[in-house]
Amino acid sequence: MKTNELMQFFSPEYFISDIQAETKEEVLQEMTKPLIESGKIRNHHVVLETLLKRETLGSTGIGKSVAVPHCRTVAISQVCVVVGISEKGISYDAIDKKKVKLFFLIVAPPLEKTNQYLPLLGKIVEIVRDNKIRKNILKTKTYTEFIDTIQKR
Repeated sequence: MKTNELMQFFSPEYFISDIQAETKEEVLQEMTKPLIESGKIRNHHVVLETLLKRETLGSTGIGKSVAVPHCRTVAISQVCVVVGISEKGISYDAIDKKKVKLFFLIVAPPLEKTNQYLPLLGKIVEIVRDNKIRKNILKTKTYTEFIDTIQKR
């Protein structure tokens, strides 16, 4: 997946510049809220349970202050991404034990014709592994700044 293809998954309504949550469960609730408000999620409880169950398999906190919580569920009909930034950081059981400040929540249906879920997940991980880009994303306060940072890659 190319960076320009990735852009189709980002939206201002799915960008949270000031995550208020203090726990893993709270951050997942806060990040699914825009999907509920936009009508993308049919059953919030199913999505939240699925995300939390996924976390029991191994934390999606990938290190360097980043987490990419993700799941497949029948409660959604298309792949959606919510981006969130927490200035103070959240204890998330990340592999490096550091607090997470940058979140990319990915929710996808069980089957999708275009098979974008895994390439999308891989592309996001690739981008945030770049120290400069990751640090610049963490400094963004608006959706426009976030998109500009990703596109400068």
